[in-house]
Amino acid sequence: MRILVASDLHYRLPHYDWLVAAATEVDVVALVGDLADVVSPVPHDVQTVVLSNYLELLAAAGPVLVASGNHDLDGPGAHGEQVASWLRRAAADNVHIDGASVDIEGTRFTICPWWDGPITRDEVAAQLAAAAADRPARWVWLYHAPPAGTALCNDGRRTFPDQEIADWIAEFSPDIVLCGHIHQAPWVEGGSWHAKLGDTWVFNAGKQIGKVPAHITLDTEAGTAAWFGVFESETLTLA
Repeated sequence: MRILVASDLHYRLPHYDWLVAAATEVDVVALVGDLADVVSPVPHDVQTVVLSNYLELLAAAGPVLVASGNHDLDGPGAHGEQVASWLRRAAADNVHIDGASVDIEGTRFTICPWWDGPITRDEVAAQLAAAAADRPARWVWLYHAPPAGTALCNDGRRTFPDQEIADWIAEFSPDIVLCGHIHQAPWVEGGSWHAKLGDTWVFNAGKQIGKVPAHITLDTEAGTAAWFGVFESETLTLA
């Protein structure tokens, strides 16, 4: 299985156009948060209509996995904490979103929402515990923020560690965690696009200029992770 991973597209429509074309060459597309952009001059509710249409186009090629990021939140849920309600409405047969766990070709993908407070944080913890109960041989998480203790948190000036995800990785030991959020991490001194916590590989493709988004292609048969950056690229063997 080939999994195309991108994050932090921030309503850059040429990047979505590229993804729609590239989706035909892979088995799964994973988008790890910040599909929208709260500082765009385009109103957020207009963005989400356009983005929902792009998710339909991507889903025509195969399964699409979508985790929300902080830019995707559009208002309080029933519990009063911010959620990406538009993304929940975009769920479809081939579009798997926040809160879902789906098994594809022997791999379980668990898609975690951006949590805004203790209630949604505890929902993520419960989601991971439930998905761990009968986990298959390979378990992959989508979670927008990178874990504490990795170079994926480094933007070149300071770090933005997420301790909760680091603790959940220590508790459940997933095989792979796909993140984003820190755009500069792959390129800055002290940063990286990949890290390892225990036996868990963690990836952050980053955000870049140009018509092609920074992205990672995971190949489960070859056991590789290939990262594309506009300034450099690298392929890693996952032992």
